[in-house]
Amino acid sequence: MNHDDHVSLIRAGAAGAGLRWLELGAGEGAFTLALADVLGGAGSIVALDRNGGALARAAEHVASRFPATDLETLTADFTRSFPPDLFDGVLAANSLHFVADRAPVLAAIRRALVPGGRLVVVEYDADRGNPWVPHPFSFASWRREATVAGFAPPTLIRRVPSRFLGGIYGAVTTYERLMEPRSPVKHPA
Repeated sequence: MNHDDHVSLIRAGAAGAGLRWLELGAGEGAFTLALADVLGGAGSIVALDRNGGALARAAEHVASRFPATDLETLTADFTRSFPPDLFDGVLAANSLHFVADRAPVLAAIRRALVPGGRLVVVEYDADRGNPWVPHPFSFASWRREATVAGFAPPTLIRRVPSRFLGGIYGAVTTYERLMEPRSPVKHPA
């Protein structure tokens, strides 16, 4: 895959969603570059990854191609901590397949999103993994998992063929913060 493929997998999910984004598992920044491109070279991205060296390379790539993008790198494990800020969107490109139990991460993502915020997922379209991609989830599986986690049913953005596990897709979903339901009023008997 190349930069145009990366952009095509996320464009419809990220475009128009706001300019403040969190990227989970940014690595060396292939999708960070794509996100900066979709945001028009502007905006603000917090790129989170456990590998500080990879994040440094991502920062160099973004600074050279999209100098107006405000990129903050954060060396951390997204399964253990999130920045305290709220974001217009969260990008999880090839990162959630490293997590066996995604429910706590999806709950953290919900808390990190502004009302109506978007979650853009890029994932291998398979339900069986291998040592390099241990826990992939097909788009059909993601539709079920996302709704159980409290998100709107995801929309498929694009699917592209991949030599690795057959194909890769981009999908977008939203989370609407609703007021917590009130406890029922108890009437005296």
